[in-house]
Amino acid sequence: MILIKQIAPEETFAVRHPVLRPGKPLEACVFDGDNLPDTIHFGLYDDDNLGGVASLFKAVNPAFKEERQLQLRGMAVLPAYRNKGFGEKLVQAAEAYAISGGTGLIWFNAREAAVGFYEKMGYKKTGARFVIQDIGPHYVMYKIL
Repeated sequence: MILIKQIAPEETFAVRHPVLRPGKPLEACVFDGDNLPDTIHFGLYDDDNLGGVASLFKAVNPAFKEERQLQLRGMAVLPAYRNKGFGEKLVQAAEAYAISGGTGLIWFNAREAAVGFYEKMGYKKTGARFVIQDIGPHYVMYKIL
């Protein structure tokens, strides 16, 4: 049975670390704002096994005119859980949460390899490709809700 629920920031590390920060110290999984009261972390469980995570941060990107924005960060699905629709379910849960709170836009820095995944879900690229040091090429992506 698939269940998505709110989790504590440190619970995300079990997925963030191997997927987003492999070979780096566990502290590399801590994001600025993880512990703020308006940050929410989602965990996707398959039969009580954590298979994916995503976090929403209250963050305004000046490239967008919408006043109420959320930034999606730390979106990750363990390899054993990929190609099963779990990533889509996490993004949909984040979108539902954002819409319920009156958010007008979700934006994020997408790894170049994930752009196609997000485009299938209605997200668009804006701006030029850029590189995050020690992580790789990214694009800013967004979706008006």
